[in-house]
Amino acid sequence: MSASWQIERAAASDASTILDIQYQAYRQEAMLYGGVTLPPLLETADELKAVMKTHVVLKGLVDGVIAGSVRGREADGTCSIGRLVVAPDYQGRGLGSALLAAIEAAFAHIHRFELFTGHKSARNLGLYTRRGYTEFRRQREDDAVTLVFLEKLS
Repeated sequence: MSASWQIERAAASDASTILDIQYQAYRQEAMLYGGVTLPPLLETADELKAVMKTHVVLKGLVDGVIAGSVRGREADGTCSIGRLVVAPDYQGRGLGSALLAAIEAAFAHIHRFELFTGHKSARNLGLYTRRGYTEFRRQREDDAVTLVFLEKLS
């Protein structure tokens, strides 16, 4: 990636920008599944601000501009990672990998990480596999979407 990036903890004031990126990224995902409405497309700024009180939410900045985000939360010895998003203009340049590594580092004391993506999300599945995640179950949501759950043990 030619631009420089940094990753830091997101603040409540970042919620609207993070949601804009989330909406862009998940609209692309929704198209893989016939245009279904995915839950991340319905999240509000107030809901995200509430999540920021219970989760670690990181933002990825490219040349000082928020270009991605990820969130994680520890429960029962597992860090659940969610909503790893990168703005479409910055995808495929390493920011997603950097965000994933950063959220894992934020929970360095945890020995199990878990996340999920849709079965048609080849780019996501490739990223997670390259980062050491393996599939451990699938859950059919409806006729269009099957969730693939992956874990990483350290």
